[in-house]
Amino acid sequence: MSHALQRIDETREALIGALAERNWEAIGELDMGCRSVIDEVLNEAPVDESALREKLESLLAVYQQLLTVTTGERQAIFEEMSQINQAKNASKVYHLFG
Repeated sequence: MSHALQRIDETREALIGALAERNWEAIGELDMGCRSVIDEVLNEAPVDESALREKLESLLAVYQQLLTVTTGERQAIFEEMSQINQAKNASKVYHLFG
């Protein structure tokens, strides 16, 4: 297995670990590293296409999972901010009439 294919596996595993910990900073760094690994693979001498396809598909599955989790997190933050704003508005009304 080429060094680049091995790095794809390592990056995928690291992304899974960072996602499990909700370590967004590490995910950002790993994403940047993943881009350079993909560039390396594409610029490398021809590799086993079926192995490359398998590695990239498994990496894609992790990114799909990451997208699902981040969308859920964003929705939770939105709902929390809405509740904070409602409480702030209720407080203003209370002070107006209190």
